[in-house]
Amino acid sequence: MEFIIDKPETEKIYQRILNAIPSMKNGITSSNMEERGIKYEKNWGVATVDLKKFASQYEKDHLLALKLWNKKWRETMILATLLDDPKEITEEQMDFWIKTAENIEIIEQAVMNLFTESPFAFAKALEWCRGKKHLVKVTGLLMMGRMALTSKNDIDEMFESFFDVLPPLAKDKQLYSIFYRSVCQLARRSKYMNKQCVSFVNSLLELEEDNAKQLGNEIINEISSEHFLSIID
Repeated sequence: MEFIIDKPETEKIYQRILNAIPSMKNGITSSNMEERGIKYEKNWGVATVDLKKFASQYEKDHLLALKLWNKKWRETMILATLLDDPKEITEEQMDFWIKTAENIEIIEQAVMNLFTESPFAFAKALEWCRGKKHLVKVTGLLMMGRMALTSKNDIDEMFESFFDVLPPLAKDKQLYSIFYRSVCQLARRSKYMNKQCVSFVNSLLELEEDNAKQLGNEIINEISSEHFLSIID
């Protein structure tokens, strides 16, 4: 990780945040996560919507975000994704955060709040889709789907590079729902991308693995439906 000298004013804000988090705790949120098997070293159960509202009172601060992430509380890690500056994050930091994320909730928050705004977003998404660890591959797929919906200034042809790295992921049963959702998001990007996704998904039907064939059939039925086509801009 990068070496950054601490600042007294940042430390004061950091301590203020740590002191404020317990007062926002929510037992119901915490219990619901435990029932779903989502575990953390420390979880105050603060609702995500409350964390976003809380974060809105602070300016983006790269150093503060690094300190919050390293605290390893659920709430501080989510706040780190909300308060970091996407222009200042590094590829090394993105890899480290994925490596140290404890579950998919944190991955989703990092992707939605921060990673897709990074200058390295496309390169890291492709790299992670080729990854070996489950959460790394999950991150790559989530990045692809999120960027398809939000990166309006990027040309469609940039997304075609994902078709080369997706077939192995279609064979993984653990990735079924995320793969389905992300490819559908890609197919919603434009009429052009919808056609490209239809062509790609048809190629999945030619694979030997039953999981890929079932996934391909479900996706093609969805993205070719009259309703789906009607909501594409």
